Amino acid sequence: MPLNSINTNAGAMIALQNLNATNSELQVTQQRINTGKKVGTAKDNGAIWAMAKNQSATSSSLNAVKDSLQRGQSTIDVALAAGDTITDLLGKMKEKALAASDTSLNTASFNALKSDFESLRDQITKAVTNAKFNGVSIADGSTQKLAFLANSDGSQFTVSSKTLSLKGIGMTTTSTFTTAAAAKTMIDTVGKAIGTATNKLASLGTSSTGLDTHLTFVGKLQDSLDAGVGNLVDADLAKESAKLQSLQTKQQLGIQALSIANQSTGSILSLFR
Repeated sequence: MPLNSINTNAGAMIALQNLNATNSELQVTQQRINTGKKVGTAKDNGAIWAMAKNQSATSSSLNAVKDSLQRGQSTIDVALAAGDTITDLLGKMKEKALAASDTSLNTASFNALKSDFESLRDQITKAVTNAKFNGVSIADGSTQKLAFLANSDGSQFTVSSKTLSLKGIGMTTTSTFTTAAAAKTMIDTVGKAIGTATNKLASLGTSSTGLDTHLTFVGKLQDSLDAGVGNLVDADLAKESAKLQSLQTKQQLGIQALSIANQSTGSILSLFR
């Protein structure tokens, strides 16, 4: 038999406990809706929060990797652009040497071809000298290789440089011809230089493709990490919205139950009338 007491209202205490529990759940749900996260702080779930923070840090660090790889792409692209110019110049030099090898030419024509050949030769040096991105070149022979970031652990993607200067392709700054016979010999020299230059450009092209592939991978890796973090901490807003409606209704009922429980002690007064 329940105790009729004005000092202790067990029903009201139970109703208040239930109402407090509902209010606590409602506060959590409202916080999830406001932030969009089911785990916003270490208080919500320490283990999941720590895991998400670590993965977020890894994802953020990949931005530096992407920047480094993109610099690598640009550096190689500049070298390839210079290489295209150099092969075009070599083609024209071979044409001039071939024309100068004609023994029927008069002196004026021969000297004009010789002058054109030397001018084209000097343009190769200018092209190589200017083939720099952010002050770095892999075409002028100033460095043997460049290393770019490959992952968040500091591992590197190494690109070997390819010297496209006159010396690097088998010629010199004084390469020229003074006779038709020398011009004929120069045809073979320039032909070999073209072969050397194209082989080096092919190697740079392969390195560029490798950087492109790895950059794409890093982008996908970063997206996967971000999605994984989202799975760990993001709230299902549709679910939370439905729960909010339920808890608000439960809160209203809890308030009414507490009100009824508080009124129950009033019945004791009727015993003294």
